[in-house]
Amino acid sequence: MTSAQKTRTLLDDVAALVNAPLIDIAERLREAVLPYIGHSALIIFTEDCTGRPQKKAGAEAIISRVSVPELDQLRTHVPEREPWEGTATIAGAEHPVLALASETNALVTLTAPQLPADPADRAESLRMLGYLWGLAARRIQEKVADAPPSYLLESRAASAERLRVTAELVDRHSTTLETLLAALRSQALDDAAARRNVTDLAVKALVELRTISDRTTDLVEEPVATAFERLREDLRPLMHFSGIDVQFIEPPVNGRALPGEVAHAARAIVRGLVLAIVEQPEVRRVRAQWDCDGENLLINVRDDGQGELSADSPNIARLASRVEALNGRMNLEVMAGWGADVQVALPLDPPSAPVADAGGWGLAERELEVLQLLSAGQRNRAISAKLHISENTVKFHLRNIFRKLGVGSRTEAIALAHSHGMRAQS
Repeated sequence: MTSAQKTRTLLDDVAALVNAPLIDIAERLREAVLPYIGHSALIIFTEDCTGRPQKKAGAEAIISRVSVPELDQLRTHVPEREPWEGTATIAGAEHPVLALASETNALVTLTAPQLPADPADRAESLRMLGYLWGLAARRIQEKVADAPPSYLLESRAASAERLRVTAELVDRHSTTLETLLAALRSQALDDAAARRNVTDLAVKALVELRTISDRTTDLVEEPVATAFERLREDLRPLMHFSGIDVQFIEPPVNGRALPGEVAHAARAIVRGLVLAIVEQPEVRRVRAQWDCDGENLLINVRDDGQGELSADSPNIARLASRVEALNGRMNLEVMAGWGADVQVALPLDPPSAPVADAGGWGLAERELEVLQLLSAGQRNRAISAKLHISENTVKFHLRNIFRKLGVGSRTEAIALAHSHGMRAQS
């Protein structure tokens, strides 16, 4: 391949990467990186995407089993914006990996990396990885900050499903381990040393299980005070350069934690409102207030302008669509000569019955039937009996469904189906 051809290929890969939707970004990054560094799988771990912190492409045996705790543990070894090579537990087994963190605190991991032997070629390959990964990480952050309605619905459903599954795992394993502790502490056991050692192991396992639960919750929830402080930081440059006095009325410190996608959307909505407000003439002061009533995040933004905001303007209409995506309400009151008052209420719990829309997934009729039964909580054997097909055929359909939906697990497929209103008949 000539130098010009390589350049064109790189430019094509960069264009595909920056234009990729979130669901395809891992695949596009993998395609761009492969000419420089061979690898079996590529995994992105980013807390910006609360509903789906993992983006994966490559070997199915790895991307279908890799977990958030594994990636979180790996990240503790990776220096800031410097490649790290070593062995790490990925998908339940030890793998040679190459990992690189971004300035957005996201992590990309390549399993079984194949770097050139020549030092100059090796350095160039790592440089290209850093460049392409930097583009992808910033693209993810921009996509999430923009908070399009499709992302918000999917993220909210995936977050709720993850919390439900985690809670079930914690309850089940906690009960098992607590029962084990009670038995081992019983006076009926003579071997004190064995009882003490196994008790210590069980206590440690309980602590680790609770830690995983807390960590998973951290990924999908954000304290309301922390979310509001991040909003203040987002608007600080505007306050500094515009000359407008932005006043912040903080929410109660003990308010209910926000689902991650609600926190992202709330900040995006307030940023959008403030930017729309400052475009008006004679605005000197803006007030932004958050509150919680236990069920909703309540947002209020006021200005002291001439009351020229319009609900029909493209900026305000776009913000209204984000609110609607979260089943929220937005009200704009304009008082000529006195400014505008915008109230937004965002529910903290997922909507119970979103509109069904699975037509864009390209599922065959049988695949749709399998997905409907899966979304109702049916296991492979039950799906097999219900549809009169073998369990191997069910697994075949599930692999195709996961690929078409761009998900890596049953949980993610169920969450996505529920986010589009899919419910199977019992």
